[in-house]
Amino acid sequence: MSDLAIGVVGLAGRMGQTLAKHVAETRGCRLAGATERPGHAAIGKDVGEVAGLGSLGIKVVDDARALYAASDAILDFTVPKATLAHAAIAAELGKILVIGTTGFEKEDEAKLAQAAKRARIVKAPNMSLAVNLLMSLVRDTAKRLDDEFDIEILEIHHRHKVDAPSGTALGLGRAAAEGRGVGLESHGVRGRDGITGARKRGTIGMAALRGGDAVGDHTVIFAADGERLELTHRASSRVIYARGAVRAALWARDKAPGLYSMADVLGLG
Repeated sequence: MSDLAIGVVGLAGRMGQTLAKHVAETRGCRLAGATERPGHAAIGKDVGEVAGLGSLGIKVVDDARALYAASDAILDFTVPKATLAHAAIAAELGKILVIGTTGFEKEDEAKLAQAAKRARIVKAPNMSLAVNLLMSLVRDTAKRLDDEFDIEILEIHHRHKVDAPSGTALGLGRAAAEGRGVGLESHGVRGRDGITGARKRGTIGMAALRGGDAVGDHTVIFAADGERLELTHRASSRVIYARGAVRAALWARDKAPGLYSMADVLGLG
């Protein structure tokens, strides 16, 4: 079987460069190309040089459609507006799209589901293999521990992150809610300020911290009278997200069109 040709959108960012490097270093893959937004200084430069790989003879372009035409799969960790446009192209051309973008609204999710009728889309709030295992553990723990155990989720990211809570924290919250058989929308509490009153039993709290260069730490706390269980994942490198994204692209190679998650990729059910 030939190597999977993988393209990267948003190459010049830290995550884009990490994705490109991991594609180039992974057996069974080849870096097909990369894009940046129109007018960006990286346009026309060698993809390898922008990513720190040395010259590859491939130029950075601002034409997503051209990148899709040259690729079997696309890795997208950009912003919702761009990702939705990329999903439409993936559907039109029947390509694989791996989405690490977060911050989607409900109507955006519906558009992605529609695109997945013709494209193979793998989407996750966090591509880390260990984080997705954590989500499974949180779901199972929430199911086994009743609401005498309060659930609180704490996350910290670098100062430049624009959305809060993080997509991963929301994913962990949804996992906890599923375990309890409730909806996160009705039971989630995002931050507290002022005289809030006593904590309502059965709610799922989330708190977001921002500072420094923290790649991303997440802790899910199950707290009852007399004991506390904490499940924590700490990220020290963006490579973990690239590793998961490339694995997802390779996994989707022989799959039918559909909207998949990292739980599907890892066989977590």
